[in-house]
Amino acid sequence: MRSLPLDDPGTPPLSGPVALLWWLAGRQWGILLAAVGLGILQFAAQAFTPFVVGRAVDDGLESGFGPDLWRACGTLLALGAVIITTSAIGHRYDVNNWLRAAFTSSQLVGRTVARSGHTITKELPTGEVVSAVANDALRIGEVFALAAHFLGSLVAYGIVAVLMLRVSVPLGLVVVLGLPTVAAILGLLVKPLSRRQSAQREASGRLTTLGSDTVSGLRILRGIGGEEVFTGRYRAQSQETRRRGVEVARTQSVLDALQVLLPGAFVVTLIWLGAHMALAGTITPGQLVSTYGFAAFLSWPVQNATQMLQAATRAHIGATKVVKVLQVVPATGATPGTATAPPPHVALVDEVSGLHLEPGRVVALVSADPDESARIATRLGRFDDEAEKDTPVRLGGVLLSDLDKDLVRERIVVAEATPHLFSGLLEEELDVRGSATEDDLLRAIAMADAQDVLDSVPDGLAGELPEKGRSLSGGQRQRVALARALLIDPEILVLVEPTSAVDAHTEARIAARLADVRRGRTTLVVTASPLVLDHVDEVAFVQDGVVRARANHDELLTHGADDLEVALAYRAVVGRHMDEEPVEDLADDERLHEELMAEQQSGGQS
Repeated sequence: MRSLPLDDPGTPPLSGPVALLWWLAGRQWGILLAAVGLGILQFAAQAFTPFVVGRAVDDGLESGFGPDLWRACGTLLALGAVIITTSAIGHRYDVNNWLRAAFTSSQLVGRTVARSGHTITKELPTGEVVSAVANDALRIGEVFALAAHFLGSLVAYGIVAVLMLRVSVPLGLVVVLGLPTVAAILGLLVKPLSRRQSAQREASGRLTTLGSDTVSGLRILRGIGGEEVFTGRYRAQSQETRRRGVEVARTQSVLDALQVLLPGAFVVTLIWLGAHMALAGTITPGQLVSTYGFAAFLSWPVQNATQMLQAATRAHIGATKVVKVLQVVPATGATPGTATAPPPHVALVDEVSGLHLEPGRVVALVSADPDESARIATRLGRFDDEAEKDTPVRLGGVLLSDLDKDLVRERIVVAEATPHLFSGLLEEELDVRGSATEDDLLRAIAMADAQDVLDSVPDGLAGELPEKGRSLSGGQRQRVALARALLIDPEILVLVEPTSAVDAHTEARIAARLADVRRGRTTLVVTASPLVLDHVDEVAFVQDGVVRARANHDELLTHGADDLEVALAYRAVVGRHMDEEPVEDLADDERLHEELMAEQQSGGQS
């Protein structure tokens, strides 16, 4: 059995659910054909068994324990061996087909979600995406698991029809015409069942979305006293989902009952006709036995056909939902980059703000509006091609939107202000590219001053982090994210407020280590903390979305790069972050303004 998940799930067609199902079948055609072949052999052997039993009865009645009877017994033994072997091996292939299709569908959804960025939450509720993996993928796999039995049943039906026609034309016609009639009657219930299953699936998706939204905002709900309101909404949607489920179960129960009743009535009819024909001497006792065996056997193909129809309906609904997720256009990289990659160690330029990151420089970005500087830093990593169409960023003169997205991710890494951690081992959380040694991990932890994290997690690097790193404090999560970014060691590293959640002493240590480790490599740090600004090569001060001045921290603080208004504005921004001294009052600002005016008038330069 092939190991799962697959290394590459492939690129499916998105024209519709049927196209997706056919594509999945083509992706696993080998194991699918093997399963179908085994299913045909299994059901063909079972279809021939009643015929051989009938011949054995007639041979025994005519000749006693003669060679004909022993040959029939040997044939039955061989058919039994075929049935046992094909059933055992076929089941393995059936499960393989089910898992392969389900995992491929899940991987496709997971890959789309990972690549789509924020557009997935814009276009689809969270519950739809979760249900696509938790339910719809399994429904898609189910139809492939039943395919072998369904096709084997069709072949068996044909074999039985031919054999029955050889035994008796009237009985053969009952089989040829009666069985499709039974299947057609059962099929009439599938459409309303499908409609109700679809409604139940929609209700379940809304319930999952409401639950996930409520849980994610539980702290806020408690703060504003809104728990009862959202609990009431969840209760109402839960009851709606239950009602839809009851409707599905009601229709399903009728279908299940008819699956027993109609084939049973078919068997009774066939046996009644066969018994009367045997009494009339039209057929032999052995043929009557064969007729009963055929009738009893055919109830299984009828059930298989009905199950396949139900599974195909559920798979169609599930594939529709999966295709809807797969059709989400990623925020970046929807079309492959066509431009030639620029050489390494070139400038990264944001044309709108005028921010130039020269190779090998550690630069800080400061703004009175933290959101403004964060927006500039974020678009350096190319996260939304459509939104950033009017704010072009160039790497070595080439637009980021024209480059291959994987190349951009390889060369430019943006660590945002809010760290995102996943559940798993600490070492795996840090080493996202899977190439670091233990020494590399420990060095990154030391650079981020995160030794306390290593000590607090049981088993250290091999310890388990819970979902979102909930066992860690905000500062610890921030330092783990910083260590992760430093461990990647990209050509260009952009850090947005990397020390906002730590105390001043820790921030000072991190600032010194960060400057040392990134010295000579292009780095941008979005911060207004003097403890960090003291260690960078240069500070870019932004006002109204545009870089107004560039100099080191001391120069901007005292002279504003020879711009008095910039000096006052910069001092006001940075002053808010100084723990050692309060923000200067208006008199201090006026005194600084007068000093700078006097210095400029006397021709003083800094």
